[in-house]
Amino acid sequence: MTLLANAPETEQIETPPPAPEPEPQHKVSYQRALALGALGVVYGDIGTSPLYSIREALHTGGLAINPENILGVLSLIFWSLLIVVCLKYLLLVMRAEHHGEGGILALTALVSESKCRDTRPFGLLLSLGLFGTALLYGDGMITPAISVLSAVEGLELITPAFTPYIVPLTLAILVGLFSLQYKGTESVGKLFGPVMLVWFSVLALLGLYQLVQEPAVLAAFNPWHSLTFFWRNGWTGFLVLGSVFLVVTGGEALYADMGHFGRKPIQLAWFFVAFPALLLNYLGQGALMLRNQEAIHNPFFLMAPGWALYAVVALATVATIIASQALISAVFSLTVQAIQLGYLPRMQILHTSDTEKGQIYVPAVNWALMVACLALVVGFRTSSNLAAAYGIAVTATMLITTVLFGMLLVYGWNWSRPKALLVCGFFLVIEVTFFSANIVKVFKGGWFPLVVGAGVYLLMSTWKLGRACLFQLLQRRTIPLKQLLTRLREEEVHRHSGVGVFMYGNAEGTPPALLANLGHNHTLPDKVVILSVEVTGFPYVDPSERVVVTPLESGFYRIELRFGFREKPDVIAPLREVSLDGEPLRPESASYFVGRETVIPRHGGAMPYWRDALFAVMTRNALNATSFFGIPPDCVVELGTQLEM
Repeated sequence: MTLLANAPETEQIETPPPAPEPEPQHKVSYQRALALGALGVVYGDIGTSPLYSIREALHTGGLAINPENILGVLSLIFWSLLIVVCLKYLLLVMRAEHHGEGGILALTALVSESKCRDTRPFGLLLSLGLFGTALLYGDGMITPAISVLSAVEGLELITPAFTPYIVPLTLAILVGLFSLQYKGTESVGKLFGPVMLVWFSVLALLGLYQLVQEPAVLAAFNPWHSLTFFWRNGWTGFLVLGSVFLVVTGGEALYADMGHFGRKPIQLAWFFVAFPALLLNYLGQGALMLRNQEAIHNPFFLMAPGWALYAVVALATVATIIASQALISAVFSLTVQAIQLGYLPRMQILHTSDTEKGQIYVPAVNWALMVACLALVVGFRTSSNLAAAYGIAVTATMLITTVLFGMLLVYGWNWSRPKALLVCGFFLVIEVTFFSANIVKVFKGGWFPLVVGAGVYLLMSTWKLGRACLFQLLQRRTIPLKQLLTRLREEEVHRHSGVGVFMYGNAEGTPPALLANLGHNHTLPDKVVILSVEVTGFPYVDPSERVVVTPLESGFYRIELRFGFREKPDVIAPLREVSLDGEPLRPESASYFVGRETVIPRHGGAMPYWRDALFAVMTRNALNATSFFGIPPDCVVELGTQLEM
């Protein structure tokens, strides 16, 4: 899927060559290093679920705390991790990679490139993929709040005197976390993997210590305990699934972060470290409660001996900060991809590393996330209350992922419909059950991520549709470039020395800014460059395919710049390599003519009036092209146009 940054038209280009692989002798150590990094970034969310998930499951609906129910919940947790995370994501869905990238946006791109494009439900599927992406923003707001809050709550076990300070301390940690985002995660990111390795080791040791004292808890591996759990508890047992789902909420991150580490390192980190550690810890919590049912108050921290409680609380706090940091960075990356693919207006994007392209900081998103997290902590006050809001957005995203994956199996990988239905239908039954159990949380806080997701979806779809309508309107007010060149041959126009660069998304059309300049000033530079910037559906573009220069006539040149959707579209650097008729372009000395449209909403336009008005507001607040494309401000001539939508 290839999308223009300034226009809705698409054009397929060749796949860039893959990045060179490490030498064979270093391949094993390289994979291990990536697996260690994946522990810190990919598994931060799911790795901190033991802090609250089993406690919330056993607190649901007045569930009786007895050995049968403890084993039933543990059995549900084990089989949920095995089916959803191991089988669905790590063994199946992660095979669906889009030029090395994963996540619901990448999956949507794969579906759009398949034969599914010619089917009736194609438009609905694209909308589902976009809505699933929007829901992740709600998840990005809740995860830091519930993770940090649940860790700090461990201080209450040391002494009740800490209770009044739980919320203020959580707020202080979150403010500090978001305030440091501008520095980037390059330096602290190197510590993420080792710290999370220590965290998973502690999870395993705490669980193993309790397990050896009550080995009867191993009976939870028997699926019969899951089935009889529902038989005994009926409706309450069904509601428990909404809390059991908390153990797999990081599953979507496994797929979304595939582009950072690759499939194999993520699988290695899960099967050899994260999965065994989580299982041991959940079994350990169950073993503790089998011996002491009063431990339900906070089974995770009560597993630790008293002398180690301070250290465990401190380590848990650091682990939740890492989990939060990983999700914040993922939201930044998601925002940049949405901007590059034309679903969000341009924003200020700061690259915090000279070597790592993925190290980015988006100020507007950062402060919006911080305000939302602080409001959630103040509004819900405890991790138990926040747990009611957590899960519904992720279950919806997982459902959408399964639907899109099923369409890819049929229309992209040529599976038979019965075979695809058998595979995806199995996951759909489980995920629909989880989703139904989470629906009851809507009035207890689950409305929050749904409202956030709906709001982000509205913004993204409005921007995409508005830009398409605006492009069509501009097309009607301009002329083909060939027609202009014909007129210039027939009419004498004054030319002055210099290079004029006119940016326009349609390489075949005449930029409105050029026509406006010609109409007002009746002059043109000696050399006129029609510059179009194309953001492809690939994460990166090979430098050899970055620039395409096409000489035209009458001193006109067409230059097309191509960037991957994970690259910063800085136009100055590639233009330094361009020569026009043997002379260097010298982009720092050229004049850049940029059009700026002022959208005026009107009744009876291409979109409903309220949507026109929303698009107008988004247009006014979008980062201008000068800043977004890295053009020196003193070289820019901006020509404004008022357009009624």
